[in-house]
Amino acid sequence: MDSGSDNNKGYRGAAWAWAALCAWLVFAASPAGAQSVTLNFKDAELDAVIGWVAEQTGRNFVVDPRVKSKVTIVSGKPLNKDEIYQVFLSVLQVHGFAAVPSGDIIKIMPDVNAKQSGVPVSDGRDGLRGDEMVTRVIGLENVPAAQLVPILRPLIPQQGHMVAYPPSNVLIISDHATNIDRIVEIIARIDLPSVENEIEVIPLRYAGAAEVVRVLTALEQQNQQSAQRQGTDALEGRSTMIADERSNSILLSGGKSNRLRVRAIISHLDIPLEREGDIHVVYLRYASAKDLVPVLTGVGQSVQKEEQAKKGGAAAAASGAQGQSFTIQADESTNALVITAPLEVFRPLQAVIRQLDVRRAQVLVESIIAEVLVSRTAQLGVQWAVDGSSRGNSPVGGTNFGGAGSSSLNGIVGGIAAGTPALPDGLTFGFGRLNRSLNFAVLVRALQGDGATNVLSTPTLVTLDNQEAEIVVGQTVPFVTGSFTNVSGSAAPNNPFQTINRENVGLTLKVKPQINEGNTIRLEVEQKVDSLAAGVTGASDLITNTRSIRTTVLVDDGEVVVLGGLIKDDLRESVQKVPGLGDLPLLGGLFRYKSTDKEKTNLMVFLHPVIMRDENMLAQASGGKYNFMRAKQIDVRKKGVALLPDEEAPLMPALDELMQLPPPFAAGGPAPGAPR
Repeated sequence: MDSGSDNNKGYRGAAWAWAALCAWLVFAASPAGAQSVTLNFKDAELDAVIGWVAEQTGRNFVVDPRVKSKVTIVSGKPLNKDEIYQVFLSVLQVHGFAAVPSGDIIKIMPDVNAKQSGVPVSDGRDGLRGDEMVTRVIGLENVPAAQLVPILRPLIPQQGHMVAYPPSNVLIISDHATNIDRIVEIIARIDLPSVENEIEVIPLRYAGAAEVVRVLTALEQQNQQSAQRQGTDALEGRSTMIADERSNSILLSGGKSNRLRVRAIISHLDIPLEREGDIHVVYLRYASAKDLVPVLTGVGQSVQKEEQAKKGGAAAAASGAQGQSFTIQADESTNALVITAPLEVFRPLQAVIRQLDVRRAQVLVESIIAEVLVSRTAQLGVQWAVDGSSRGNSPVGGTNFGGAGSSSLNGIVGGIAAGTPALPDGLTFGFGRLNRSLNFAVLVRALQGDGATNVLSTPTLVTLDNQEAEIVVGQTVPFVTGSFTNVSGSAAPNNPFQTINRENVGLTLKVKPQINEGNTIRLEVEQKVDSLAAGVTGASDLITNTRSIRTTVLVDDGEVVVLGGLIKDDLRESVQKVPGLGDLPLLGGLFRYKSTDKEKTNLMVFLHPVIMRDENMLAQASGGKYNFMRAKQIDVRKKGVALLPDEEAPLMPALDELMQLPPPFAAGGPAPGAPR
């Protein structure tokens, strides 16, 4: 036994000597009279280092037999006694050991057993810090302690301990003092007074509010989808997050427990970046990367000039060489911006991107285009003809009212004589004596016509704010613009032809909305309606009617504005008579011809703009139009299809089924409910 004890003493002496040789001790008098030591241990035995630390700090250590390791310690400056002890505690933690004070001695043992061996209880004000093993009791005022355990437990190492005591609403944590201080700081940001559905404002120090909201929103959506697949209530405790980019804060609302979980996640995300480089990739959500490149390039150049002006002199010249590498490129395939710029240029650009890359509201413009045309025509007259030329001395004369065409007495009589009578529109009644020595004829004509045209169109457009939309509904009509025929005696081949120009005839509506403050919409409207006119006497080709409106108006969200009105009201009256005879009472009607034409045209355009700021309003509007069209198809099926089975009538699937169609339908497969 004595020889073994001597051998152990000799071994420890050799180890101590080795530690003393590996440590460079430089003593310097401090203002307080203490001594500073520079440490330089390399692969030294841990028990030898413990002995050296005990000598330098004056502390007594009891070492567990399982404490065995080799350590390396290098310090760049002299350390005093307290700093030496803190470095020593860090060495123990790195190697999986802990120092537990117990009266005048300090027990050194593995971390796993430390929490069960009289770890001191700290209140945060007793000076216990660094890597000392302590137990801390943390009282909570607003948040249930049991809800924090699953959130904070991943931050405690495996050998640490955390438990909640609900009766007094406290957390009991055993771990190193440094880690406990970090957890206390996180708890202070979570344990805030709140009520159900309260709106909290969470300011961020390092992370961007918009980016954090994007990450949390994606996480919420995944949780909702997972809950739906499992059949649980996906909406319970759901929270709403909005980023305020001006103050770099997050506005959080929702259930109390869910807000607590979100605040904890925000605390983990709001940390400084470990490394920042000069190449940055910014993914855009709403804006077009290609459209932002010119704007950001101009902003970046302005920021560079300001930075160079601040530096001045040689520093400005050096930064100028660096500024030449400032570039912004757009990756259209991923809608991302690749920015190569120093941090002092990138940060202002990032702020501009956050303000420009926002969801743009949409505008639903419902329009009603109505054109009502009413025309009335009335004609009444009597015409005479006397022919006594066969007797040589008999009178010859007559009246011809209403033109020299087929509607005149001469035209009708000539047609009868030629065997091809051509009667005009309306009632034509005549009597007389023909093929005699004295021929005469009387023609009475009466005509009344009523015409009405009602053109109604209700196009609907959906477009982004400040983005022009256009809808065209019509047909292409050919108009003859020229012709070629053979010239008599020409040697050219007999190949006549006509040149034709095709033009669109129908409805054209262009709308460009701009949403102003107060839900007022500025509409730039250009509306045009073309239609083919009825045959007009004397026209060589087709005639088109054109109605066009081009204007800019202001209208409130959901209100109706009207454009147009009465565009034509024509009244034409004509009286043809025989002088003198036509003015006689009663008998004067036999020598008069009256004609009256009245035409009245009204064109009105009604516009009903609605601002759609979220997907719910868009889904509601689209669903209403979809169900309207499907109801019309169902009515056709109910009435039946002539000579065909009723199932042959097309029918769109129900909207709920359409939203859940498998991929084959998207590629052209049959819709549910459609005939196969």
